[in-house]
Parts: sequence; structure tokens; C-alpha cells
Amino acid sequence: MKLKQRFKKSLPKLVTVSPVSIWLLILIAIPLVYVLVISFASRSPSGGIEFAFTLENYGKLASADYLKIYGQSILIAFFTTVISIFISYPFAYHMANSSKTKRTILMLLVIVPFWTNSLIRLYGWKTILGTEGVLNNLLMDAHIIKEPLNMLFTTPAVVLGMCYTLLPFMILPLYASIEKLDRALLEAASDLGAKRIHSFFHVTLPLTSPGIFAGSIMVFIPALGYFFVSDLLGGGNTMLIGNLIKNQFNTSQNWPLGAALSIVLIIVTLILVKIYTKVGGKIDDLGVA
Repeated sequence: MKLKQRFKKSLPKLVTVSPVSIWLLILIAIPLVYVLVISFASRSPSGGIEFAFTLENYGKLASADYLKIYGQSILIAFFTTVISIFISYPFAYHMANSSKTKRTILMLLVIVPFWTNSLIRLYGWKTILGTEGVLNNLLMDAHIIKEPLNMLFTTPAVVLGMCYTLLPFMILPLYASIEKLDRALLEAASDLGAKRIHSFFHVTLPLTSPGIFAGSIMVFIPALGYFFVSDLLGGGNTMLIGNLIKNQFNTSQNWPLGAALSIVLIIVTLILVKIYTKVGGKIDDLGVA
């Protein structure tokens, strides 16, 4: 009788949670387990998978060529994150302190890019940065340069594309953090004689650091794997971890090695998320205190 009552009480929860759980199991959990399994398999001579346990794939990840790509990926992700912070913070600060109407318009400008495919928007940058693109033509017409600059298919072009694509992921957490800032603290700092610049660095910036940290995680992690940005704006000259994984699956037909690289990227992501939950929570506590 008690079991029947418990079942009746838990039935609404089961009905609500089961579809989502099944969806996550089929589309996320099972594929991840499959990737983990084949990361310990071998590549057959025909390009297939031989399910014979080996650690060779993980051993190859420490090669000098791969370490260079890891370093380059981290460097590009770092610069993308830093540049995104410097661009996004003033915008988010202005948006949080604007009127309701202006705030809605600015929020719409942040969200609108999501309505268009990222590839289409990046093709627009190819048109702008090309040797016969809009920017080179404007500079030549203004007699600033005599011949077209080689801006496309370079590392700075990849960083630009990353910043452009990931900027909303930095702006939104910053806006949420700045918007809930207690203005009374700023008034108290002003009453105590602090100038606006001092109030910003000693009050506003520390209290909005959770938004900076969250935005950094949301930008840094995707920047490691957005291979299509490097393909379109880097022209294959700039390799990221994402490009390396894609090439192993598509070009080299070495699925086990590609799976091993994917697992490493997942582990890095989980470590960063864990750091965020630990450090981010402490930052929030300090902000509240």
C-alpha cells in the first residue's frame, strides 16, 4: 500500500522528468560513452575501427606537433576572451544603466545575431577583409595604403571572427552581473569622497567579477573548438584543437585518435566548469559580504 502511495506521489515527477532524461540519455550520454570507447580502439588499415584496447591514441597526443596546436589554441582562446571582456564590459555597463526602452533596444542588438547562422555572418567578414574587400577598398580610396593588406587567412582574422561570434556570450553574463549591482554601495562610496574611477575599481569591478568569470568560461571553452571560424577566416593556416579533431574524423579517417582528442577537450571543459563552480561561488560570497 505504501509503495502504491509513493508511486502515485512520484508519478507526476516521473512524467515530467522522463522525456528530458530519455532525450539526454539518447543524444548525449550514449554518444559520449561511444566516443570514450572508440578512443581506446585502433584504426584499421581501411580507415575503420578495430575494437582492440590500446592506449596508443592517448600516447600520440603528447607529440610535438600536437603540443604546438594546443598552445596556439589556448593562446587564441585567451586573446579572444581578453578582447571580448574589454569590448563587452563597457557595452554591458552602459546597457545596465540605460533607460528601459534603450535597454530593450540594446538587448535586441545583442540577441539579433543569434537569428542568423554563424557561417553566413563569417562569410560577411570574408567579404570585408579580403584583398579586394570593402575594408581594403576604403583604405585605398582614402589613400591610406597603396596596395591591399593581407588581412584574411591570418591569426588576427581568426581572433576577430572568434570575438565577433562569441561576444554575446560575454555580454549577457556581464549585463546580468552589473544589472543586479546594489547602487547604494556606489552612493556610499561617493558620499565617502571616492571619485568615479575609484568607485569603479574598488566597488563595481569586484562586485561584478562573477559576471566576468562566467563570461570568460563561456567564451574560452568554445574558442578552443570553433573550427569553422579558423577554416573560413584562417584558411587552414591557423590550426585549433577543433580543427585537429575535425581533420581526424573527416580527412585522416582516424576516428580513435579523433575520439581521444575529443575526450581530452571534454576533460578540459569539465575542469574549467569545476573551477568556475568553486571559484565563482567564492567570488559571489565575497560580493555578498
